[in-house]
Amino acid sequence: MSPKIAIDRDQIADFCRRHHIRKLALFGSVLRDDFRPDSDVDVLVEFEPGHVPGLRFIQMQNELSTILGGWTVDLVTPKFLNKRVRGRVLADAEIQYAKG
Repeated sequence: MSPKIAIDRDQIADFCRRHHIRKLALFGSVLRDDFRPDSDVDVLVEFEPGHVPGLRFIQMQNELSTILGGWTVDLVTPKFLNKRVRGRVLADAEIQYAKG
């Protein structure tokens, strides 16, 4: 599967470094044929230990939306995924950035 939107890996890497994200992955319809103009982009992030953003989470979501060309972004962490779908999401997610 490959994303249905343009991904600037350099901008994603910069975003992740600045926000202490150790892994960023896409999941959901952005990777499937049912992605539409009114779809949002589902993004899964894992933060470095001790660097949970708190109230800055919404700001990060908006910044990532700009990086991804204005698409609405639904930013989540593995902890906040619904338990019924967590396994499938983690298995299907496509990593865009992983801290070396």
